[in-house]
Amino acid sequence: MTILDYISGLFAKKQKNVISWSELNVQIADTINEVWARELAFWSAVTLQSSALTQCEFRTYEGGKERTTGPEYYLWNVEPNRNQNRQEFLRELVAKLYRHNEALVIEWGDELLIADSYERVPYALYEDVFKSVTVKGFTFSRDFVQSEVLYFKLNSADVMSVVDSANAAYSRLLGYAINAYQKSRGTKGIFKYDALPQKGTEQEARFNELINKRIGEWLKSDAAALPLGKGQEWQELQHKTYTNESTRDIRALVDDVLDFTCRAMGIPPALVRGDVAGIDDAIKLWLTVGIEPLASLLEAEINRKRYKYSGFRNGNRLEIYTGNIKHHDILDTAASIDKLIACGWSPNEVRRVCGEPTINEEWANRHYVTKNYAPTDEQGKEGNE
Repeated sequence: MTILDYISGLFAKKQKNVISWSELNVQIADTINEVWARELAFWSAVTLQSSALTQCEFRTYEGGKERTTGPEYYLWNVEPNRNQNRQEFLRELVAKLYRHNEALVIEWGDELLIADSYERVPYALYEDVFKSVTVKGFTFSRDFVQSEVLYFKLNSADVMSVVDSANAAYSRLLGYAINAYQKSRGTKGIFKYDALPQKGTEQEARFNELINKRIGEWLKSDAAALPLGKGQEWQELQHKTYTNESTRDIRALVDDVLDFTCRAMGIPPALVRGDVAGIDDAIKLWLTVGIEPLASLLEAEINRKRYKYSGFRNGNRLEIYTGNIKHHDILDTAASIDKLIACGWSPNEVRRVCGEPTINEEWANRHYVTKNYAPTDEQGKEGNE
């Protein structure tokens, strides 16, 4: 159930006179407080994961040799389908994978389509069947079996449902903190009057306007005057205080919700919060436990479904290269680049790692080794001779 469904249900109850308007407003506010922090944490983490994956290169191999101009390379690195480029496709795929713990991709012709909804019928001795597959409002009339689709499952158990349960408790605490902060900044008072006006009279209409509208607007205004009639008096109970509650308390609760979500996705929370201290170690940890397992999950399913064993045996496969995620400053890594070439890397291999275009020259594909290196069994022969 979405938040809109929940609010619609509350309005339906109101129409049946089951709930008062004041109770309705309170429940809507509580629902919004419960949802927004979880959604902020979820989409912050998903955006980081998907943005990193879009930086990866999906390398394709045919007969053991890399192909960068074939249709398979174009499919995964440029245009998966006619309505999405690879960035849009991967972001949607990652969002569905983490939201539902699984994602289904239909291979339709030479295009890849991400399913919005489907019904999976699992079997032990036969292929699973996917029914009522819907993509962008279109429902396929046929069923799909496991070998016809790319079915990605994140975890054996839905970790995000557990995280949502923990975040729900924190979200309610967040609502309490927000209410406490608002109360500490508010103004309260007592409105005294001699007697209620007679029902149905003009005096009653003016009295109701004073109570329901004019006093509320006066309290919200920075500078205003409140006209009172005979026998009416306003007495303020307390002045605004700024010592008990702080927005830092609210921020701390939001950070806790963010931490739970990030840990479930294998993301160091410091990356999403934007902390600078220890950023290099955080990035290394994130790539190791967050991005590379995700890339491995996608890679394994793609290879077993699109290439199968017959193709894999002949050297046809796909590899997701994650080395492009971290920015390489050529000036900072110049010494390391020189060392790589001295150890046998070709200039084009190094340029590709650094995100630079390769050179269409024979010498750029040759491998060089410095003369300082020699096999261990040859060390000392020259001196002995």
